Amino acid sequence: MHFLYNIAVKATENLLPLAGRYSEKLRKFSDGRNGLFEDLASKIAPGDKTIWFHAASLGEYEQAVPVILKVKEIFPGHKIVLSFFSPSGFEVKKNTSVADVVTYLPLDTPANAEKFLKVAHPDWALFIKYEFWPNFLQALKNSNIRSLLISGVFRENQLFFKPYGKWMRQYLEAFEFFFVQNKKSEQLLQQIGFENCKVSGDTRFDRVNAQLKQDNRLQFIEEFVGDKLCVVAGSTWPEDEDLIVDFINRNHQGVKFIIAPHAIKAEKIQGLQSKLKAESVLFSEKEGKPLKDAGVFIIDTVGLLTKIYSYAHIAYVGGAAGNTGLHNILEPAAFGVPVVIGHNFEKFPEAKELMEAGGLFSAENSTQANEIFHKLVNDREFREKTGSNSVAFIEQNKGATERIYNYFLKNK
Repeated sequence: MHFLYNIAVKATENLLPLAGRYSEKLRKFSDGRNGLFEDLASKIAPGDKTIWFHAASLGEYEQAVPVILKVKEIFPGHKIVLSFFSPSGFEVKKNTSVADVVTYLPLDTPANAEKFLKVAHPDWALFIKYEFWPNFLQALKNSNIRSLLISGVFRENQLFFKPYGKWMRQYLEAFEFFFVQNKKSEQLLQQIGFENCKVSGDTRFDRVNAQLKQDNRLQFIEEFVGDKLCVVAGSTWPEDEDLIVDFINRNHQGVKFIIAPHAIKAEKIQGLQSKLKAESVLFSEKEGKPLKDAGVFIIDTVGLLTKIYSYAHIAYVGGAAGNTGLHNILEPAAFGVPVVIGHNFEKFPEAKELMEAGGLFSAENSTQANEIFHKLVNDREFREKTGSNSVAFIEQNKGATERIYNYFLKNK
């Protein structure tokens, strides 16, 4: 099976440049890896000490950040190497000050894995959540590089737990320890013989809680919102916008709406604006405009959403109305905001748990979304109770970073 896997990866590597002609995302995926090893070698000297963190995309990056900051305290002389698999993570965070070196992860071939580890030569490797690349894991094991999985999540339908998945299980042996988010993940690992695991929780809880201590003020948002109730729809896809536009178009004189699309594409944003009855204004065109007169503010830039959530009375978090994957619900929850999402969230345990805690609601269609939003907008006591449930949920789940930090202290 590993042989067939390698053939498939090599074929993908050869086909990517061609596929990039028809897809902007695949073009970035392919072009971004050009000259990767030369760039790494220019930033990492043979004598440098390094620690490598790997994140699939932005969500995993957010889980990595609090651990990176703690690891820096323990290993101040090490460079932090941060790799991304997805362009949506790399393009947004390629200039982050959290890491010393930010790079794409090469495709998972044996040659790429060996070369990457030779150039980066990390003392530790930390994978975030669920990125399992067989050749990289085998190379880590062969090189005796200490490796951890943090904020891990395992599900029964993963290959490791299938009768025909034995070939894949062996690569998990590369991990010295598994820090997992929930008891189910721990039990699944133990069922296949891995006792070196512990339920530590999700480090994103620590990440979003830390945001409360930052300066989250945005003058232009204050001007737009004024003293009105504010609904923030963050990281939305077209399917999410279809779910909420009907409610926005109803006559809500006392409500302001902020929409921050996940993909900043002019034609998509123009399409969104064409569906809105209320006057809308773009972040990119806000200068000189009376923001308080607009009903909808569309944020056509990145990097502001977390602070914007601090102004929300209600939040809609995108990704679950379609199949693209639910975005970060913990950011608005940390600010004590009720959260509304779509209905495809089976792979996101934090959404199920926040729903059980009374801080989140799921809508399958625009009719359900209208009902939920109407209740939250018009029933202040209900809205504030739901927001309090969100805060309590965050408070109860903090501490994963400290548990990982203690492991490093004991085992460095």
